[in-house]
Amino acid sequence: MKSHNDELIKKLNLIAVKIRKHVIEMLYKAKSGHPGGSLSAVDAIVTLYFNHMKHNAKKPDDPDRDRFILSKGHAVPTLYAVLAEYGYFDVKELKRLREINCMLQGHPECRHIPGIEASTGSLGHGLSFANGVALAGKLDKKEYNVYVMLGDGETDEGQIWEAASAASHYKLNNLTGLLDRNFLQIDGNTEDVLRLESVRERWSSFGWNVIEIDGHDIRQIIDALHEADERENQPTMIILSTVKGKGVSFMENNVDFHGVPPNELEYKLAIRELDTLQRKLEGI
Repeated sequence: MKSHNDELIKKLNLIAVKIRKHVIEMLYKAKSGHPGGSLSAVDAIVTLYFNHMKHNAKKPDDPDRDRFILSKGHAVPTLYAVLAEYGYFDVKELKRLREINCMLQGHPECRHIPGIEASTGSLGHGLSFANGVALAGKLDKKEYNVYVMLGDGETDEGQIWEAASAASHYKLNNLTGLLDRNFLQIDGNTEDVLRLESVRERWSSFGWNVIEIDGHDIRQIIDALHEADERENQPTMIILSTVKGKGVSFMENNVDFHGVPPNELEYKLAIRELDTLQRKLEGI
């Protein structure tokens, strides 16, 4: 495993805490949304945008940019917060999440939001879209990479596996999937709803290179993304072992917070926990 600058890791972890605070504040104010899967996805999305991908907030339509597609669109509060902190739009917009006529709605919409690559929300469609973007890049002889995040419950959808077959058939080595493997979906544990294990063997059997990591370990995420970029003639699926609701103790591994925002007491408790984590990371 590669060695990484401790200051870089600290910086990314601090950004991740800031993003989690944004998510909690956004959902509390909106009185609607999905905290659990938004929080589990934070570390991977932060690492992509603040360390790995080629992109420019001042040129969101740069034809040579790397693309990120959030197939599990209900986790978009995390993506909105990351885009805002990176400079794609004013951070103040986050406070208007889900308001009528606000730019930021409950699922990503690519026509009106800088940095959003695909309108998602109907689960199962994002990987097919990502395939098309990756294949277009190859046909146009572009050097960009495409990254797509899936929810583990989302992979119950049959279209995911049609897309998985197509990606390996076309040898889309410029495509990397990130599977948010937190074991919970709206109806409960994924293995009770529709058994997925062994996830590694399933994706391998569809012709993908598979990497399994701790989805909250920034060092492991950095290494896995680099390994995926260097793979030839094969797409890569990074299985992120995550905790639903990560960062807020009473939300962690709690399916009740799949699609229920925090109330006032829960909001205050969550922010207090995240403030404590921030001070710890800062060494205060």
